[in-house]
Amino acid sequence: MDFATSDRTPLRHTASDGLKIVIIGGFAVGKTTMVRSVSEIRPLNTEETMTTAGIGVDSTAGVGGKTTTTVAFDFGRLTLNERMVLYLFGAPGQERFWFIWDQLFSGCLGAIVLVDSRRIEDCWYAIDRLEEQGTPFVVARNVFGVPRHDLQQVREALDLPDEVPMIDCDARDRECSKEVLVRLVQHLHEMSLARSR
Repeated sequence: MDFATSDRTPLRHTASDGLKIVIIGGFAVGKTTMVRSVSEIRPLNTEETMTTAGIGVDSTAGVGGKTTTTVAFDFGRLTLNERMVLYLFGAPGQERFWFIWDQLFSGCLGAIVLVDSRRIEDCWYAIDRLEEQGTPFVVARNVFGVPRHDLQQVREALDLPDEVPMIDCDARDRECSKEVLVRLVQHLHEMSLARSR
């Protein structure tokens, strides 16, 4: 599947199929970064400066230096071809904002679960919610430096079945983020074909 080659372009008049994708995962795993890196429009984000009010409420263990947090959602857009457009919604990762997730999942075609393998437990709730709602997803390990575990070890730690695709990515890199989205769309297509047999 080829992506449109033009960058930061207006929505094509031929676009007829809008596909909603949610990017979800733990706090500070790179959801906002992924939306920013891949969006062909200036992304909407709701990042706010973290304040002392979050002390004792928000866990910042393992994410030293983080000064902002998403308080609603991020939004971006990516054109796949003449007709198909992905609408990307980055979910907030902090537990106090999880109530927003159900609204973001509404009408969602599929999801990307971003994982930091240094803090695997931060994405368990996201996977549980997607499985509970029956939302198809892929898991993308956002590589921060040199990974300490291979993908199979991450799969086992998450207790994921073999049919859930896993991929490494660098959410800062546009091409890497596109690869994750392509893999999700391929997974959704494969699932659709399997149901039609």
